[in-house]
Amino acid sequence: MLRRQTLMMTLPLLAMQLGGCGEEQDAGTIVGQQPAQSMVAIKSEGGAAAAAALGRGDAQILFGDLHTHTSFSPDGFILGMPLTGGEGVRPPADACDYARYCSAVDFWGISDHAEGITPHLWQQTRDSIRACNAVAGNGGSPDMVSFLGFEWSHVAATSAAHYGHKNVFFRDTADAMVPSRPIAAPRDQLSKSPIGRGAQVALAVRDWPNRDFYLNIQAYYDAIADTPRCASGVNSRELPTDCHEVADNPRELFSKLDDWGFEALVIPHGNTWGLSTPEGTSWDKQLSNDYHDPRYQNLIEVYSGHGNSEEYRDFVPVEYAADGSAQCPLPSPGFLPCCWRAGEIIQQRCEEPASAACAASITAARQAYVDAGISGHLTVPGAQVSDWLNCGQCEDCFNPSFKLRPKVSTQYALTLDKPENEPDRQRFQFGFIGSSDNHRARAGNGYKDIGRKRGNTEAMGVADAKLQRSGLDRGDPASTQVRRLEDLGEIGLNELRNMERQQSFWLTGGLVAVHAEGRDRDSIWSALRQREVYATSGDRILLWFDLLNSNEGELSMGSATDMTQSPRFRVSAAGAFRQLPGCPPQVAAVLGSDRQASLCANECYNPGDERKAITRIEVVKITPRRESGERTEDLIEDTWRSFECAATDGTCSLEFSDPEFALAGRDATYYVRAIQEPSPAVNAGGLRCDYDENGVCIAVNPCFGDYRTPADDDCQSPNEERAWSSPIYINYRN
Repeated sequence: MLRRQTLMMTLPLLAMQLGGCGEEQDAGTIVGQQPAQSMVAIKSEGGAAAAAALGRGDAQILFGDLHTHTSFSPDGFILGMPLTGGEGVRPPADACDYARYCSAVDFWGISDHAEGITPHLWQQTRDSIRACNAVAGNGGSPDMVSFLGFEWSHVAATSAAHYGHKNVFFRDTADAMVPSRPIAAPRDQLSKSPIGRGAQVALAVRDWPNRDFYLNIQAYYDAIADTPRCASGVNSRELPTDCHEVADNPRELFSKLDDWGFEALVIPHGNTWGLSTPEGTSWDKQLSNDYHDPRYQNLIEVYSGHGNSEEYRDFVPVEYAADGSAQCPLPSPGFLPCCWRAGEIIQQRCEEPASAACAASITAARQAYVDAGISGHLTVPGAQVSDWLNCGQCEDCFNPSFKLRPKVSTQYALTLDKPENEPDRQRFQFGFIGSSDNHRARAGNGYKDIGRKRGNTEAMGVADAKLQRSGLDRGDPASTQVRRLEDLGEIGLNELRNMERQQSFWLTGGLVAVHAEGRDRDSIWSALRQREVYATSGDRILLWFDLLNSNEGELSMGSATDMTQSPRFRVSAAGAFRQLPGCPPQVAAVLGSDRQASLCANECYNPGDERKAITRIEVVKITPRRESGERTEDLIEDTWRSFECAATDGTCSLEFSDPEFALAGRDATYYVRAIQEPSPAVNAGGLRCDYDENGVCIAVNPCFGDYRTPADDDCQSPNEERAWSSPIYINYRN
């Protein structure tokens, strides 16, 4: 007790002495200072042989990651805290070396949150990306291409005001060919430190060898606060370079990109994440009011380390009345609304569960949960992760995002037709990509499904219960009186979002694959622009999907065409190489053994000679809505066709047609999934339910980010890794 009192008395003095300490980050130093052409062979060996075996002599397939955060992102910085299992800062230079040597991807893009990027950090980012490209080798076959970008991270408390997250990338990297500043969303929470000055000093004292990290937290957020907001209504080119530019909605984002006039891609991602997306959010509003611009927005990220955003389900997390008021719906087969579960938790606490007083408490709990949006978990006092069972989850989706929001799924977006009052607008015609969304500078981190607490997922938490901060008072776990957010005072971002439950849904990341004519920047960019891309859940599966009989001849995935005859398709796929332990010898030869250990954890992309089996090909058919009364679930045929694969060499090839297309006489969209044999994967089991004889979840076994789950437990479950082709869009007309 005396020691604690002495520490409490000393902390204010230390805060005064250390409060002005700390400095803003820099981009770090790229260690791999020589062209790594030997890495090209590691990445490309076997691909040509598989293509030849499948009769595919066309463009090569390259793999990349277009969603990588470093400690330049606010959440990336906080994830680096050593006391919660972090590794300290991971600046852009680490991302470059990791992508080149650990994951050995062909291309990658940096996408730190614009809301936390000061003018100093933006210049550091640009310089680092150019430096990463500079050591890639000259000529038309660099070992790796690095793209410059940022994330526009829009989050709102209501579904009507929420637009979600979008990554913005630029073809070029020279200062004269990219914006002078990133464009942020109006999200003040990302520009406020989640750790007060006193706590920073306390952490520095407790973890003295890493004290600079904690002291630099304040310098980081002070620099954000010291950057003035740019004036609104002014052309972006006319604004000063040292202000913080904000776009309130997608229309403003596209307009500001128009001001600059540079080639850019805007890639929505994470739309179904219940962690930050309000219930009831829908793609509908973004197709109208100039909130979608296909000049920029022609790709969508369907899979990342935050889960799968592909699939639509007809469950309803919240019910809306005609007057716009929200209420809790009844459970439906296979889906338990969390607001309903809130009432069940309260009922279990009632002394007289059948009483009128208990019924009133149950009703109040359900409505309080609905009213609290993404923070509904705070309304039931003392509720633990296990109390919520598997509420809000898609039980039959592949690696679903936490508390999936169905109407912002990719499948739902593809059912929407252009608004009747906007004849010149296009409907959503996305190409599909996957990426990591890793916040620890680990682009392409899904090559081996290990390292849940070693940076390969976003899992974090203290290793010792004694280090656990009290945080927000959870309340009395026996109480039947619900809490409302407005009564809880100021709440930090981590508490507002249910990060504790989210820990069971952090996955290793996905990849984007391109069919490119060459390894150079222009070839990769051209493939992205033309939607000749596909997504994988992390494994380097090879996939081709073509329309064989269009009026224009053979067309590849991502194409859009007009026709009236029934379409005929061809699919070819090859499973990913099984991985060997450790790293190829070229990695340590360049990085050195110490950096290989600290950056790659001595586990790199290291393919053997044997491919995993492709077990089946699934075809999804979506019919865009023609009339407002059509039900979404009737427009999505998942799975429309499924074909078993029996080849023993890991490949699969087949053709199929759709005779119903000509008979139906309406537009249709087709894409395929190549499904690989099961293999263990981090957090693939989600909350790991125990089910009763009726298939109802009666208990969960969460995978925690802190001391409650051992750091060496990767929480693996069997997983059918897969690749999603970009769709082929067919309009029924000559």
